[in-house]
Amino acid sequence: MGKYILAHDFGTTGNKATLYNSEGKLIGSHLSEYETFYLDVNWAEQDPADWWKAVCKSTKKLISESGIKKEEIAVISFSAQMMGCLPLDKNGNPLRRSIIWADQRSVKQAQKLREKVGADKVYQITGHRISPAYSVEKIMWIMDKQPEVYEKTYKFVHAKDYIVNRLTGEFVTDYSDASGMNLYDINKKRWSPEIISAIGLDKDKLPEVRSSFDVIGKVDKNIAEEVGLKAGTPVVLGAGDGAAAGVGAAVVREGSAYNYIGSSSWIALAAKKPILDQKQQTFNWIHMDPEMYMPCGTMQTAGASYNWLKNTLCQAEQQAAQNLDLSVYELMNLSVEAVKPGANNLLYLPYLMGERSPHWNPNAKGAFIGLTLRHTRKDIIRSVLEGVTFNLKIISEIFENEIDFSKIRVIGGGAKGKTWRKIMADVYNKEVLMPEILEEATSLGAAIAGGVGVGIFSGVEVAEELNPIIERQTPDPENVEKYSKLYPVFKDAYSSLTGIYDRLSEID
Repeated sequence: MGKYILAHDFGTTGNKATLYNSEGKLIGSHLSEYETFYLDVNWAEQDPADWWKAVCKSTKKLISESGIKKEEIAVISFSAQMMGCLPLDKNGNPLRRSIIWADQRSVKQAQKLREKVGADKVYQITGHRISPAYSVEKIMWIMDKQPEVYEKTYKFVHAKDYIVNRLTGEFVTDYSDASGMNLYDINKKRWSPEIISAIGLDKDKLPEVRSSFDVIGKVDKNIAEEVGLKAGTPVVLGAGDGAAAGVGAAVVREGSAYNYIGSSSWIALAAKKPILDQKQQTFNWIHMDPEMYMPCGTMQTAGASYNWLKNTLCQAEQQAAQNLDLSVYELMNLSVEAVKPGANNLLYLPYLMGERSPHWNPNAKGAFIGLTLRHTRKDIIRSVLEGVTFNLKIISEIFENEIDFSKIRVIGGGAKGKTWRKIMADVYNKEVLMPEILEEATSLGAAIAGGVGVGIFSGVEVAEELNPIIERQTPDPENVEKYSKLYPVFKDAYSSLTGIYDRLSEID
């Protein structure tokens, strides 16, 4: 068997190919970008041919730069963007561009699903709210608007599934991606007969659901040269990016949790059963380990709020950072450290693009509340980090009603800043753990799937060894007390402004 694991992670902007050795150490990575097409308001599509080109380009580039032979690659595996909709014919040819997760065109189809099945019923079956973000609403849009495409469709698949098909000829998806379609019964682990019947979908157009660790096939000899791999290299299915990130963050035992901080942010944990919130504020994936689940809540603008602040109010920090050859965020964080917790009772509501969890309100808007003449820019900077964290605490509390967890891992670019990690520890009143690998956690999860699939690793628990904790931040009791007083005010502030949000949204 070869010594290396090749993992491909299909994000929204590009495919990151990563190479790991059999000890789980990162050898190299290469990003190959592709285009997203915005053909109309709230439409977002990608060309699967671009995905394939990215795989071929990044694979060859990575092997060349790493100085290894393609014969040394033991397995290829995947993680990818979820909630997509790509129709393929019997030969695996795309019948149109893929409608990706960010697409919101299927509002009418979501309403139709609501009328035919019911919002509560869909949530109970699938673990997800009804939303145009999910795959089944996109499939229904094709049924309504492009019936000729629907009739020719052999299978509807996701991004990673298409590449697996190109490599092996098989039409499959994994449990995590299936569980993000608003179509899969996550308790019975089957496509939902009730939803399928209600919308008139042909069940045969749905792919077979397999484990993330399954060897689906081997690289076909007719495609091997084009992709730059040895014919016969095992192909392991892998998982959706959310599930892969969870494994990469070593959230592999019940009650372990992680907080991803990027442009958006989410909190997710490993659980033995789904967590169904009465208000449907959170949702559920099936974990990469198909015997477990991954309850999750995602907010829209976390790191994006800090980035907006940088571009809007922090020109002085940007100039200083350039002169000193430092990250502008390091200087912004120094400003935060100069302000006491609570930012002198200044609250920031982080709803710059509406909100998903916990409010699911597209009309929500950002706000600073409590501004006075005594507030400075440093207060504003601190209040942004605190406001994002307050919003994430609401998500955390939903899960705490079901599972007691006192520690939370943080990954993503935003997890680099110690200042933010301190705020998290004090707001959450939990120990915040920073693992060694922050931004490559998703690709590590995909690599672990591949390694488990071919026997290099014994199970997903290996993630705890491959991504160990290197820093811990414990809560400060005094700061915890201060935040416990501001937190209910933060929640009430949102509730008090919902009518204002709606009125603002009605004005042209």
